[in-house]
Order: sequence, then structure tokens, then C-alpha cells
Amino acid sequence: MALTGGLAAAALLTAGSLTAQPVTAAEAGPDVVQDDGVTAAATFGWGTPLPGSDEFDYTGAPDSSKWNQAGECWPGHAGNGRRCASKSAVANGFLRQTGLANGDSAWLASKVEKQYGRWEARIRSTPQGSNNGRQYHPLLIVWPSSDRWPQDGEYDFLENGVPGQACAESFMHYPHDAGIATQQIFAKETNCGSALTEWHNVALEWTPDLVRGFIDGKQWFSYSGGANSVRKCIQCMPSGHLTIQLDNFYGTNLQPATYDIDWVRIYNL
Repeated sequence: MALTGGLAAAALLTAGSLTAQPVTAAEAGPDVVQDDGVTAAATFGWGTPLPGSDEFDYTGAPDSSKWNQAGECWPGHAGNGRRCASKSAVANGFLRQTGLANGDSAWLASKVEKQYGRWEARIRSTPQGSNNGRQYHPLLIVWPSSDRWPQDGEYDFLENGVPGQACAESFMHYPHDAGIATQQIFAKETNCGSALTEWHNVALEWTPDLVRGFIDGKQWFSYSGGANSVRKCIQCMPSGHLTIQLDNFYGTNLQPATYDIDWVRIYNL
């Protein structure tokens, strides 16, 4: 991977192997009592989660005091398919987002807006049925509060092109004006290890000095600065919030998928 603008990238660390938790007809009921695995929060002493965190220990729609949606259905990523509120539901101790073959999928936005902080989520994703090459993208993003994109940046600290694949990917976008060459506007990392059909903990830390990511308590990437004539420093987003997305890049005729989130925890620095 080529990095530009004076970025300091940490060495890649392989994600630890966890016990697989396959989706079953019983909606994986035993997940209710599984442990948290290894977390960045415990490893680095991040303290007590903020009230906007969610353990998903209830049943029904996501807690409206913690999460925003835009209505039942609205246009999806780049106009592909629809994002529908009903495709995000909580049961059996976790949030499940569902992507259908017709292109209807899910999106959820945290109401916690912050400049700087820490976010961690326990996630897995699973393709369903046969592979037709048109697959959903599970994401964890810190999106700018202003909705000014790309001017205020975007931190995709998990962005997988295939549900459940064995390599996690991230795309950390610099704040920049539109029309800049692709290689100048984001830094990409890939971490290959255990399949993401298993539960893993993915985390982001954003400080005045850097942004860095973790998988299962191990640092995955770290970037700092990088400002130049076409972009601001990578950590220069003014404020942001977490979004959980099962994105559609194709329109219709997709391979169905599920994206499960056991918990989301948000921390101050």
C-alpha cells in the first residue's frame, strides 16, 4: 500500500481467531450469553462507555433515544436500492441488519456527536444463498456531523466488500474538496485473519493528533497529519457520529446478507 503526505502507518497485525457463531434458524440464541472477546477498551483502559452506547439487550426497533433513521425507506448508497428502517431490528441480544435480494437494506446513525473520541463494536456478517457477485458492503463509519462530504472527511474504520470475508478493510478519508485524485484523498488498510462470519471487535480512536484502528484489542493502523495543498490533516474532521451500514453498490439482484452487531460502545478520550 502506498501512503502519501507523510502518514505514519503501524505494522499490520493479524486479527485473533475467535469461536465461530453461525447464524441458525433459531436466530443464534446462544449469542446472548457469549463473552465480549478481547476489546481495545479493556486493553487500553478506555473507561466507562457513554450513555449513547447500546448493548442491544432488548427486542424490537433500535432505541430511538440513541439512534437516528430517516423514515421507513429512502434511497440507498449512490441511489442503489433503499435503506429501510425495518431492516434494522434487535433480538436475541444483538442488532441485525438485513440486506435483501431486491436491494433493500439497512442504515443506522448514532445520536452521539463528538470531535475526538473512541468507538468500538462487536460485529459479524454473513452472506446468504449463492454468490452472484453482487454483494453487500458491511460498514462502520464515523461520518461528519455537518454532512459536508468530502470537505469534512469520513472515517470508514470497517468497510468490507463481501460479508464475512477473511480480510477486514478500512478507508480513512482526509477532509478535502471534491475533484481530487483518488490516491490523495484516503488511506486504505487491509487486515487478513479469521473470517468475519465470526464475532470480532472493531474499534476507532480519534484524537487531536491521530486516528487509529483496532481489531480484537490489537492496533491495526495509525495515521497522523498528512495535510498538503489539496487536503487537510486526516484527523481534522470537525465533529462526527457513528453510522452502521449494510451498503448496496449494485441496485437490484444482490446476494442477500445479514450484518450483526452485538454491542456498540462509545468513549470520551
